[in-house]
Amino acid sequence: MADGLTAAVLAVGSELLTPHKTDTNSLYVTKVLNDLGIAVAFKAIVGDDRAELTSHVVHALARHRVLILTGGLGPTDDDLTREVVAAHLGLPLDEDPAIIEAMERRFAARGWKMPAVNRRQAMVPRGATVLPNPHGTAPGLWIEHPPSHEATGGKRYIALLPGPPREMMPMMDGDVRRRLEKITGSVRLHRRLVRVAGKGESMVEEIVQPIYSQWLNQSPPIVTTILAGLGQVELHLVMQSGDQAKASQTLDAAVSDLATALGPDLVSTDGSVLEAVVGDLLRARGWWVAFAESCTGGLATSRMTDVPGSSEYVERSIVAYSNRAKIELLDVPEALIAEHGAVSEPVAAAMAAGIRKRTGVNVGVAITGIAGPGGGSEQKPVGTVCIAVDGGETRVRTFRFPGGREMVKAMSANWAIDLLRRYLIR
Repeated sequence: MADGLTAAVLAVGSELLTPHKTDTNSLYVTKVLNDLGIAVAFKAIVGDDRAELTSHVVHALARHRVLILTGGLGPTDDDLTREVVAAHLGLPLDEDPAIIEAMERRFAARGWKMPAVNRRQAMVPRGATVLPNPHGTAPGLWIEHPPSHEATGGKRYIALLPGPPREMMPMMDGDVRRRLEKITGSVRLHRRLVRVAGKGESMVEEIVQPIYSQWLNQSPPIVTTILAGLGQVELHLVMQSGDQAKASQTLDAAVSDLATALGPDLVSTDGSVLEAVVGDLLRARGWWVAFAESCTGGLATSRMTDVPGSSEYVERSIVAYSNRAKIELLDVPEALIAEHGAVSEPVAAAMAAGIRKRTGVNVGVAITGIAGPGGGSEQKPVGTVCIAVDGGETRVRTFRFPGGREMVKAMSANWAIDLLRRYLIR
């Protein structure tokens, strides 16, 4: 019944459209829905505007069978969620005496009298189920529309939840989860995350699109999403199925096809990040690595040591920023710098060899470049970076990275770690 079930999430509140307030509710709601095998196809932040909210509710319910709204259930005139949803569904609003009594008791416990304006929070769309809120005055609401049990094929499931996270989260993970579990049954979302390095998004797409396009024709289909990052690309594979064993088998075969096509550009098929993969390769060999960094200022080493257990294979790092440091700490010949410049393949290779010999490690990695915004020339513009890996055999490459200083440093560190990976799997 839940195969293909999709949801929309609306976070309501004009404050969420300012730089001062962040919507975290939709992230939590999405996690619960995904846990239940419900894919979120659409989410949006909507201000306290009746026309805008109505438009989004109409759109969401026309396309998706599950709609979760958070916020807009307070007592003031700009709290419009219950009114808009009820109007769209053609449901009159009735005052619920039990909600009034609960709110009066809550105010009385603090020695206050309930303001009359709070009676708005007791207005319930006819036929809706009230979801208790022990942490606030605004109850949640659950609506199945149409209410007839015979209309299961096109039935919509709508939850109206309060905006404060401490009120919303227990309701979403409690009453709403239990009700949705009855709908989804055994259907769950099954995922794989494939990481790729060394190619841009369009290049990866060119390789994998002929493969993943075929998956959309199978039942259930595998939906593939490509996400680009700095020097890396992620492939997210998602399948909605009630048969866990079959889903795992299907996804494993899909990932195997991608791995074959991607070759050495494939970093991992289990979501492992680049630095963790390199760490595992070093540990498996019993190797130690040391870094000699110039323009990156230790960023590559920092990435590598973000992984727990990295003390088993990262020996040390030297930030040799100046020419003097390269000469004194890494034994780079002064004449080599004079002849080729500090940013050059010969100097990068000498840095990698120097750090390896000075420390006695199995492999040395060196980075030297021009991060900008100044320091570039026509022959060596900003973004020129030379990276070398030396494990007895030397590999060195020159890159021209785009962007500002931060981006050049990030790309340089990423490529240095990836070149080390490629050296280890050669």
